[in-house]
Amino acid sequence: MSGRSLGRTVHFYDALQPDDVLGGLFLHPSVTQKNFLFMLEILIVAADPYSVSVRATGAILTPSEATLESGQYDIRSNIPGGTISITDELCIERLISSTASGRTEKFRNQVRERHGKCVITGTVKTMLYGNRWFGFEAAHVFPLCHEQLFVDSSFSRWITNREGEHDSGINSCQNGLLMQSNIHEEFDGFCFSINPDDNYQVISFGDDPFRLDGRGLDPVCLAAHSERGVRDELLRWHFRQAVLVNMRGC
Repeated sequence: MSGRSLGRTVHFYDALQPDDVLGGLFLHPSVTQKNFLFMLEILIVAADPYSVSVRATGAILTPSEATLESGQYDIRSNIPGGTISITDELCIERLISSTASGRTEKFRNQVRERHGKCVITGTVKTMLYGNRWFGFEAAHVFPLCHEQLFVDSSFSRWITNREGEHDSGINSCQNGLLMQSNIHEEFDGFCFSINPDDNYQVISFGDDPFRLDGRGLDPVCLAAHSERGVRDELLRWHFRQAVLVNMRGC
């Protein structure tokens, strides 16, 4: 976790322990007060309602589209004696796999057919001859290396095009996005994520070398009620993981 904290320009604290940082954020222009508060809801454990204020001015944040400013933020329970803490929810490790199988080959082909371009940058696959997809990869939203967790957490229920009762659905195109190879690595590393509850906006959690922050997921993948569209529930899971990985700790 410690490497993820480098370069943070936002830090947040329990107001009753103002010297002990709970976490922070590498701030990019896409982050508004509204989505900062949304991300804090993933991280903060509190039995009672709480407020978040700018330490320098005391101003209370509201769920508005105003751009978040760099600085220190205090989180305070609205009930006297109420406590604030950071979640200890576990997050997973992503592993990039180059293993090929019949299942993953079908997954790749379906995602390629559906998209035809990187759905993050918009870069189109221009080789119109043969089956040459150099520089493009089909990314699993929920990682293939954690298929058992996918099953145990009942994510299979969101996949509507499974092939038989023994198919977990993890290799469904509903769990896939086509990306350029370097973008795929960033996605697997939770360096950025897509928030389906904020117009599918991309939020970067690091230094953003590929200028992804603030982009929107290409509409080609958003056929939410079709047999081919990526599932919001899986994007929501990935976004939660990215917040847990990148925003807590000193």
